[in-house]
Amino acid sequence: MAITAAQVKQLREITGSGMMDCKKALTATNGDMDAAVEFLRKNGQAKAEKKASRIAAEGICLIATEGNQKAAVVEVNSETDFVAQNEKFRTYVAKVAAQALNSDAADMDAFMAEAWIEDPTKTVKDSLVEMIAVISEKLSIRRFEKVVAENGMLASYVHGGGRIGVIVDAETAVVNDDIAAALQNVAMQIAAMSPKYVCQEEIPQDYRDHEKEILLAQALKENDELPENKRKPQNIIEKMLIGRLNKEFKEICLNDQIYVRAEDGKQTVAQYLAQVGKANGTTIKVKKFVRFETGEGIEKRVDNFAEEVMAQVKG
Repeated sequence: MAITAAQVKQLREITGSGMMDCKKALTATNGDMDAAVEFLRKNGQAKAEKKASRIAAEGICLIATEGNQKAAVVEVNSETDFVAQNEKFRTYVAKVAAQALNSDAADMDAFMAEAWIEDPTKTVKDSLVEMIAVISEKLSIRRFEKVVAENGMLASYVHGGGRIGVIVDAETAVVNDDIAAALQNVAMQIAAMSPKYVCQEEIPQDYRDHEKEILLAQALKENDELPENKRKPQNIIEKMLIGRLNKEFKEICLNDQIYVRAEDGKQTVAQYLAQVGKANGTTIKVKKFVRFETGEGIEKRVDNFAEEVMAQVKG
């Protein structure tokens, strides 16, 4: 049967797929719109499998919130930064964040198997497959984390249009605009300074031992390079390491970091929160934070454009 332009337009609006793909799907299914949608979904699955070997290290992190009591951050990756700025992609990631906000999934497998928030007849994985068909690039829902406040409030911050997403969970007996603004500032601090822990009590012993081992090796090497009459015994070097370790631990612990907006350049984050808390008749304690940075820990592929062109010419 003849496929009309109106049918192609309708299928494009439903699926977001390319015009020729829509025409091909309608032709293959004799104009059956539902069957054509399914055809494109299956085609999208094929595309997803074909793209499985590619590296998706770009993308965005977005946060969905429910007042100041519930928040979820997600990271969805793409192959290129160009796609990461695509409005359809960003809209999709916002829906994934909304899904995470209302999810009880304990891990990524369970999350991907959940009924999709936009269409319960599909799973989250199905929605991803369909988006791959639309974008024509490998996409990956990499991770999510949901945080619910207890005895306090949450604050969130998205930096660089989605490059970094931060959620802060704080305990406070008072919830007002001043404290919300302070926690927003702390979320910005976390985005900028990338602490690993809230306080030094959270630092695992194996991390402490590892850092001490590295610093000791560095100090011994420096000591060996000194003239013999200026070298120090190892027990003295180990005592000197205490200062270095304390400095490093302060840099990776949020409470001990210098607050980036401190007027005197000395006030720590803990002191800043104590100041705001006192002014509002309460104490403010950061219980935990979540910081997602797009692509962190993913080895990005580096393409040689000249080699790629030559390979195509030879092919």
